[in-house]
Amino acid sequence: MTRWAFLHRILAPWLALLSCGLLVACAAPPRAAPVLSLLRDADYPTTPAVEPPESIFALDDAMRRYADTELRAQIRRGDPRRALIRALYERGQLRLAYDAGSTRNAAEAFEARAGNCLSLVIMSAAFAKHLGLPVSYRQVDVEEQYSRSGGLLLAAGHVNLILDRLFGRPILDTSLMQDLTVDFLPGQDLHGERSKALPESTVVAMYYNNRAAEALAANRHAESYRWARAAVLQRPDYAPAINTLAVIYLRDQRLAAAEAALRAALDLDPSNAGALSNLAQTLRREGRGDEAATIERRLAAVQPVQPFAAFEAGRLAMASGDYTRARDLFERELRLQPDQSEVHFWLAQALWRLGDRKSAAHHLALAADNSTTPGSHDLYAAKLEHLKALHVQ
Repeated sequence: MTRWAFLHRILAPWLALLSCGLLVACAAPPRAAPVLSLLRDADYPTTPAVEPPESIFALDDAMRRYADTELRAQIRRGDPRRALIRALYERGQLRLAYDAGSTRNAAEAFEARAGNCLSLVIMSAAFAKHLGLPVSYRQVDVEEQYSRSGGLLLAAGHVNLILDRLFGRPILDTSLMQDLTVDFLPGQDLHGERSKALPESTVVAMYYNNRAAEALAANRHAESYRWARAAVLQRPDYAPAINTLAVIYLRDQRLAAAEAALRAALDLDPSNAGALSNLAQTLRREGRGDEAATIERRLAAVQPVQPFAAFEAGRLAMASGDYTRARDLFERELRLQPDQSEVHFWLAQALWRLGDRKSAAHHLALAADNSTTPGSHDLYAAKLEHLKALHVQ
């Protein structure tokens, strides 16, 4: 199975050259009052209400039939948590695939047999709840990866599902007293990684925030606002959702509203690179260059090398016909982000222009292996097959 089929990521929006930062989860219940002042309902036309949290985890008829026949039949043979994990992982059962194209609720992910990290965690949790299994969620502290869509820079984090230990079962099996992790990253990638507990309300806010980012990338601003609004009301302490509000306002030239939201996000997470970069851009648009420069110095301390900076310089070098410089810049970007399929693809083009067709084929293969949607995987794979047809090995 290629890497695109089981790497799972959660998207959070940046504005071009920005980051979305870490989520903030407080032990105390979040207070909605401070974020109410950040909302601008009157500025956005009414759109259909977003789905309530219970709908995100709801099983449809097809899911219920699968759970009550296939899964329950396996549960009778032992640990019900392991039966669910077998269904998620083993070939010949659900055969789940990674698809970062959109965030899906539980029923949508089951129908597609695909989704991003968050979608598949939600679907798995929905099945577990239906089977009466206790669940919890954890955010894994992995190195952020980045992607781009619709003029947005997106940061990828990682969340997994915990099937909690089972108490009071008559089966004398000590393994029932151990938590089991449902995760779609290769096990070695998570070895020794730190994680922290997430309340389900934060998982719901992440879902809303992803949908807001996807709508904004498609230039549907009113819809994006509704999703972002739902996210900040669900978890007023979730800084990425407040940053998303700010990006919407910034794109719509509502600079004062954007600044207020960004400062609120930074109050929650002072090291949020996305909010810092967005705030610097907002201040520059307002003609406050000295203040922007101060924020940019803070950003440089948090993020000395901005994602895709070398890549963009490499594309300019390609456009000018300087393929050697382009190759060097793309290789520099890959040292920062070794799994970027888009960068591998452009490096393959530079190498092809330089006559190194064997290396070009190698990087096309890596582009396909690291693709985050079936469509891009198929595109890169087709180009690789074309090179092989030209006897490039």
